[in-house]
Parts: sequence; C-alpha cells; structure tokens
Amino acid sequence: MKLVCQIKPWGHVLIAIAFSVLFNPISAAAQEPQNVSFDDFKFEMKKGEKFKDSMITDEIKAFVGKKIIIRGYILPTSTSKLKQFIFVRDNKECCFGPGAMLYDCMVVKMKKGLTTKFTTRPIAVEGEFKIKKLGPAESPLAIYELTGLKVN
Repeated sequence: MKLVCQIKPWGHVLIAIAFSVLFNPISAAAQEPQNVSFDDFKFEMKKGEKFKDSMITDEIKAFVGKKIIIRGYILPTSTSKLKQFIFVRDNKECCFGPGAMLYDCMVVKMKKGLTTKFTTRPIAVEGEFKIKKLGPAESPLAIYELTGLKVN
C-alpha cells in the first residue's frame, strides 16, 4: 500500500508560518531587556534653556514601551520599602540644583507590589521606559519614567 500526502495550495503557507514561529531565533531575544546607559537618553539642550518636546530624538522615542536595564544611583529620600525613587546618573548630585541636565535622571515607579531599599552603591534597574513629564511643561523636573520590574 502506497501512502501519499497531499497538501492543499494554502497548506504550504501554514507550514511556513509554523516553522517560522517554532524555529525563529529572534523571538526569544526580542523579549530580553536591552542594556542601556544614561548617554542613550541625552539630547541637545543648553543649560538654562526651556524644554521642548521636539528636543527628544527618534532614537530616544524608540525605547518607549521597551524593557531596559540601566545603571545608576538612587537619590536618597527614604531607606526602605521604596515604591518610587529618583534614579540618577551618578552620586555626585549631577541632576539636581543649578545647571542640572534633564536627561540625567529618571523617575522609577516600582510595579505594583514591588519595593526596593536605598543603597549608596550603584544599582541596575530593569523596567519599562516611558517619556512622561513631571512638573511644568516648559521646565519639568523630570521627563523620563521607568516602571521598575527589578533592582539589582
């Protein structure tokens, strides 16, 4: 007895899709958070200049909604069970006081149910990136926000 397999014309398409889904090496990597630095979020702005939405580059906008891992320091406010904090480039108070650059800080709001503790050591925050102004539109206190998923 001879067994013959017949595939309908659209069957080839279904097989191609199945192989693509099962054996696509990019699919797992696409879900991994991207390692970045505060330098990836810099834009042209002179000290004392008023902020405009148009200053944010397309490269920065491309991070919106994506998971990132970024390293820096917690600006001290409290020592335990932090549900949100200001995350800064370095511990030399780069981002506050006269002449602070807007792109050198991020507001981290931990995902519901998660907290972290203050430390003077550098940390890595994994989270989902957003552009969200805090404060007045032309002179915001911060423009970047992370939904914190993990702090190491």
